[in-house]
Amino acid sequence: MATATVQAAPLAADARHTDIQHTDIVDPDAALSLHDVVEKSYLRNPTQPILAARMAEVRARRTVATSFLPQAPAVGMSAQNDAVGSGRGERDWQAELELPVWLQGQRNARKHVADAADEDLAASRDSLKLQVAGYVRDAIWDIRMNANALELADLRLNTATALEHDVQRRFEAGELAKTDLMLAQNERIIAETGRLRAQAELMHARHRYIILTGLHTMPQQQDEPQSALEDYSEQHPYYREAMSRLGLTQQARELARLERRENPQVILNARSQRGPFENAFNDSIGLKLRIPLDSPVRAAPIEAAAEMEVGRAQSARDSLIYQLETSMHEAEHNLTVSRAELEMVTRQQALAQENLRLATKAFQLGETDLVGLMRIQALAYEAERALTTRRIQLQWDIARYNQAVGVLP
Repeated sequence: MATATVQAAPLAADARHTDIQHTDIVDPDAALSLHDVVEKSYLRNPTQPILAARMAEVRARRTVATSFLPQAPAVGMSAQNDAVGSGRGERDWQAELELPVWLQGQRNARKHVADAADEDLAASRDSLKLQVAGYVRDAIWDIRMNANALELADLRLNTATALEHDVQRRFEAGELAKTDLMLAQNERIIAETGRLRAQAELMHARHRYIILTGLHTMPQQQDEPQSALEDYSEQHPYYREAMSRLGLTQQARELARLERRENPQVILNARSQRGPFENAFNDSIGLKLRIPLDSPVRAAPIEAAAEMEVGRAQSARDSLIYQLETSMHEAEHNLTVSRAELEMVTRQQALAQENLRLATKAFQLGETDLVGLMRIQALAYEAERALTTRRIQLQWDIARYNQAVGVLP
């Protein structure tokens, strides 16, 4: 970072007292990579319990698809006698076992749904990881931006403190008026206030990073190379998640069409019967087949619900495409603008530093007044701020470009 021509003196004693007592420490770590931070943040993301529950749902679907029967069997028992009626000793005992039968193609359809659910879960994991990567990228560059703001605030305060000392000396020597000293003191107080605010914003940014990652360290190397991809593709995690969700709903719709009627039932029964005024029981075994009929009363709500889920998935996919295209356009445009701005502010900063050098020399020689020097110092400070901010913003925009094309660190 370029420095002002005026020699920066140590912070004044009263300036040092303005430091914030509460501090959030985030130290650079050369052994820590951006990939490591994303992985750690992903594991502590609050969405993890939902993914775990969805994994249990996938296992349940797999269990249903690979089971021997499409539904649970049932056992029924009945007893009948004429004790309350004619009282002639008639007895009838019966036990039944109900076994549901697979519909044609139903087992394969359930397997396809289970496979689609598994793919959808994997895509959701990748999508969440990319989302977390975006949070981490923004958190790191937010710290960088606020740390730069604090460095600039320190520079401004050091410069203002040095100017105040110089004006104090010249006031005591009778070279400058009391109003000049008060003006320099006011500038130093303004610089102190700006430093206090910059320090607070840096603490906020560090705290957000700590909450997100659970770490008190950050990668020492934070710059990312720009991805060679020129647009998002079908491999973008968000897009793959949307397509897998659509595939799952389509498979569920096919299953709903197959299950528009209930499963047939094979019923095995055993009966023990004794007639009136008889001592011996007559034992027998029977077989019954129950075939439910197709009816819109059952099928229509099931198919309508499945069709609604397909429509929602299609709508979500199309909306996502609009979002991805917008993000891609903004990422490309921001990169172009940042590079152009960086070139301009570099020239501006060089001119401002030379102007400040000449103005400082003129003030020391008594050729210009304090107000003119402070105005040029302000311009130099703004030029320095613009340059360092644009440098950081360019790297931040590269990270956002990589995020837009779906590249993980």
